[in-house]
Amino acid sequence: MGLPALEFSDCYLDSPQFRERLKSHELELDKTNKFIKELIKDGKALVQSLNNMSSAKRKFAESLNEFKFQCIGDAETDDEICIARSLQEFAGVLKNLEDERTRMIENASDVLITPLERFRKEQIGTAKEARKKYEKETEKYCSVLEKHLNLSSKKKESHLLEADTQVDQVRQHFYEVSLEYVFKVQEVQERKMFEFVEPLLAFLQGLFTFYHHGYELAKDFSHFKTELTISIQNTRNRFEGTRSEVECLMKKMKENPDEHKTISPHTMQGYLFVQEKRSFVSTWVKHYCTYQREPKRVTIVLFDQKSGGKVGEEETFILKSCTRRKSDSIEKRFCFDVEAVDRPGVITMQALSEEDRRLWMEAMDGREPVYNLNRDNQSEGTAQLDSIGFNIVKKFIHAVETRGINEQGLYRIVGVNSKVQKLLGLLMDSKTSSEVDVDSATEWEIKTITSALKHYLRMLPGPLMTYQFQRSFIKAAKLDNQEARISEIHSIIHRLPEKNRQMMDLLMKHLANVANNHQQNLMTVANLGVVFGPTLLRPQEETVAAIMDIKFQNIVIEILIENHEKIFNSVPESAAVQPNSQLNSRRRSSECKPPSCSERPLTLFHTTPTTNKPEKRNRILNSSAESTLTNISANSINTARPNLSSLNCSDSDLETVVTKQSRPTSLLNPKSRSSIPTSPTARKARALYACKAEHGSELSFIAGTIFDNVHPSREPGWLEGMLEGKTGLIPENYVEFL
Repeated sequence: MGLPALEFSDCYLDSPQFRERLKSHELELDKTNKFIKELIKDGKALVQSLNNMSSAKRKFAESLNEFKFQCIGDAETDDEICIARSLQEFAGVLKNLEDERTRMIENASDVLITPLERFRKEQIGTAKEARKKYEKETEKYCSVLEKHLNLSSKKKESHLLEADTQVDQVRQHFYEVSLEYVFKVQEVQERKMFEFVEPLLAFLQGLFTFYHHGYELAKDFSHFKTELTISIQNTRNRFEGTRSEVECLMKKMKENPDEHKTISPHTMQGYLFVQEKRSFVSTWVKHYCTYQREPKRVTIVLFDQKSGGKVGEEETFILKSCTRRKSDSIEKRFCFDVEAVDRPGVITMQALSEEDRRLWMEAMDGREPVYNLNRDNQSEGTAQLDSIGFNIVKKFIHAVETRGINEQGLYRIVGVNSKVQKLLGLLMDSKTSSEVDVDSATEWEIKTITSALKHYLRMLPGPLMTYQFQRSFIKAAKLDNQEARISEIHSIIHRLPEKNRQMMDLLMKHLANVANNHQQNLMTVANLGVVFGPTLLRPQEETVAAIMDIKFQNIVIEILIENHEKIFNSVPESAAVQPNSQLNSRRRSSECKPPSCSERPLTLFHTTPTTNKPEKRNRILNSSAESTLTNISANSINTARPNLSSLNCSDSDLETVVTKQSRPTSLLNPKSRSSIPTSPTARKARALYACKAEHGSELSFIAGTIFDNVHPSREPGWLEGMLEGKTGLIPENYVEFL
C-alpha cells in the first residue's frame, strides 16, 4: 500500500487522522533524505578512491537494491512500476560491472553527485523548512486560540471583537501555511520519481563508454533503458499536469474553502473543548469530536494538535439533546450543553467560534435557528447525446480526418476560445447548424475544431464514461495483468448506456486513426490518453486523490484506442455466458446483504424547480420516452407510452429529464428474465427487505409486505406493483414471487 493522498480540505479540519497521514509523508521524506545522503557519500568515495572502487560500487549497488519507492495512491502505473524497479536494475548492472573489473568514470561528480545534492538541498531542504514553519504556526495558532477562548464574556464588546479579528487572522495564516506545506510535501514525493532516478540513469550511461567490456553490457541494458526513459518522460509529463491541477485546487481552497469540503460520513466533525469538573475547579480539555445524525452517535477523542500530541482513548455516546448555553450562565464563550442517553449529567462543550457553535447545534438539532449554508451547484450542460450531438461530433471527426489528420500536435494545441464558442453555438442552434461548413479551411482551423470537440464532450451533463462506472474503469486500469485490464474494460464498456457506448465507439475509431498517423502528427496513443483521459473519465468530486488517478484514466483511454475493434465490435465473454446470469447473481447477493433502496440504476427526474415552458417540457419528455422505447416494437410503443403518466411527477420534475441509461436486451425481453414471470398475467410477490421510497414513483414497504399485480417495469432492475391501491416501482432484488 502506497502513501495516502493528503487532501487540502483536511488542512481545515486538522484531524488526528490527517496528522497521522502527514506524518507518514514526513517519515518517507526523512528516509529519502537519508538515502540520498548515503548515495552521495558512496558516489564521492567511488570517484576519489580507485583502490576502494570495488567495495564502494558494491555498497552503492546494495543501497539501490534495498530502497523501495512509495508512491501516492493505492496502485502504480506501468511507468511507475518500471521506475520503481529501475533501482534494482541499476544495482544488477553495477554488480556486473564490478565482476568485469572495470574502472570508475571520471565525470561521475557532474552527472551524479551534483544533481542529487541539488535535489536534496532545493527540494527536501525546502520541505524541511516548510515543516518547521508549519510546526511553528501550529504552536502559535493553538496558543492564541486557547488564550482567546479564555477571554471572559463580560469584557467590553469592542475588546472581544478585536480579539475575534486577531484570532481569525492567525487562523487564516495557519490554514495557508498548512495548505502550502501539504502541497510542498506531495510535490517532493512526486518529483523524486524522476529527478532522483535521472541522475542515476545518466551516471550509468556514462559508465558504458569508459569500461572495456561495457559494450556488451550496454547492449543488454538497452531495452530496459529505452523503457525506463519513456517511463520517466511519461511520469514527468503526468507530473506537470498533476502538479498544475493540485496547485489549482489549492488556490481554490484558499479562495473559498467552504465550497471544496471533503464529503464526509460524519454529519459534523471538528475540535471542541469539553468541560471536566473536578472537586472545586473545572478544566477545559481539547477533544476531536464527530457526530453522525442517523444513529445520533457522538465520538470524542482526546487530542491536542500541538507538536508531539498523543491521541487519547475514544469515547462514544448516543445524543439525547443539545441546548445552547446562555452567555450569562458561564464565563466561557461559544458554549452549549449536550445530554447523553446512556450516561447521566450534562456535558458542556465550547466551540471554536460562534459560527462553529451554530453549525454543531444545527447538526445536533439544537435549539438554535437552522440555516442552510449549502449552495446548490447546478451545472447543467447544454450538450446532449442526441441526434444533434452525434451529428456535431461526426462533422468534427470528418473535418479532422479529411484535412487535418497530419497536423502536428493534433488535439494538444488549443484553439482560440471565442472561435470555439462561436462554432459550437452555431452547430447547436437548429436554425444555423445547416449553414456551418466545418470542412472550410479558410473559416475554421483544425485546432478550433479539435478544441470544439473536446469542449462539447466536457459540456455533457456527465462524463461520456459516466460517474457510475468511473471507479470501475480506474480499478480495471490498476490490474497487474494487461489481458485482465482489457477484459475488464471490455466488460464495463458494454454496461454503459447505449448512446454513450455508440459515441465512445465513434470517438475511439477516430482516435485510433489519429494514432496511426503519429509519425506525422506526433500524437501517439499515450499522448491521446493524456488529452482525452480527464475529459472522458472526469471524477464527480475534485480532490487530490482524484487528480492522482488521472494517470490511470489515461491508461484506460490508451487501452480503448489500441483495442477498439475488439472492445466495441464483440460481446465480452462474461456477458455471453447466459443472458440472465447477471440478474441471478444480483438476486443471490441480495440474500446475503440487501442493497440500498436508493441505488437506482438510472435517474429519471431531478426535482430542481425551473420556469421552462410546457412546450419545452413536453418536447424533452417525448424525446426521452422515444429514446427509451427505440428497441421495442410499434405495438409495445403504443401500450407503453401512456404509462409515463403513472410516474406522478410534478411539472418541475418533467422539465429536467436526464438521459436514460440503455438496458441490456436480456432485461427488456421478459423471456430471458428468470426471476420475473414470463406470462402476461401479473403475479403476487413478497418483500424480502424493507425499503423507503426516495421518489414519488416508488413504493415504501417493510419486510413481508405482499404486492399485487407485480409485472416487469421499463426500468432495469425494477418492477411495478400495487400496494394498498397505489401503483409504483419496487426494487427487483428486494422481492420474491409467490
